[in-house]
Amino acid sequence: MSKNISINRIAVIALMAAVLCILSPVSIPIFISPVPVSLGVLAVYLTAYVLTPIDALISVIIFILLGALGLPVFSGYSGGLGKLLGPTGGYIIGFIFTVYISSLIIHLKKGILYDVIGMVLGLALCYLPGTLWFSYQQGKGFIASLALCVVPFLIGDIIKIFVAYILGSQISKRLNHLNL
Repeated sequence: MSKNISINRIAVIALMAAVLCILSPVSIPIFISPVPVSLGVLAVYLTAYVLTPIDALISVIIFILLGALGLPVFSGYSGGLGKLLGPTGGYIIGFIFTVYISSLIIHLKKGILYDVIGMVLGLALCYLPGTLWFSYQQGKGFIASLALCVVPFLIGDIIKIFVAYILGSQISKRLNHLNL
C-alpha cells in the first residue's frame, strides 16, 4: 500500500510540474514593463493548493530545473540559464518562495481569508528577489524597478489570486476525494 501512495505522490508532483511547464510560457509582453504578463504565478498558486508545501516546492524546483536545462517553459516559451540569470530570473527563482509560503498557509488554515493571505505573502516573496535582481541587473533603483516590474501587475495578480482560489480549492477537493 505504501508503494501506491508513493507512486500517487510522485505522479501528482509530476502533474503539477507539467501544469507549470504548460501555463508559465503563456505570456503577453506589455509596453510599460520589460516583464511580460504570464500565467506562471497562477500555475504556482494552483500548485500550492494541490500539493503540500514540500511537494509543491519539489514541483517548482523540477519546473525551474527543466527551464534551466533549456526547455522552453519560461515566459514567452524561453528557457536556459541565460533566462534565469537575466533581468527577470529573480522572479522565476521567487516562485520557490511563493509556492512554499502559499502552500504552507493554505494547508495550515482553511478559508478564503487564509488562502488569500498565503498567496499575497507568497507573491511578496516572489516580488522581492525578482525586483532586487532586476534592479541589480539593470542598474536601476529599487523603487524604479518596483514601478516597472511590480506596479503594472498588481491588478492582474489580484485577479490570479481569486481565480486560483476558485480553481485551486475545487481541484484540491476533488483530488482529496480521490485520495491523491
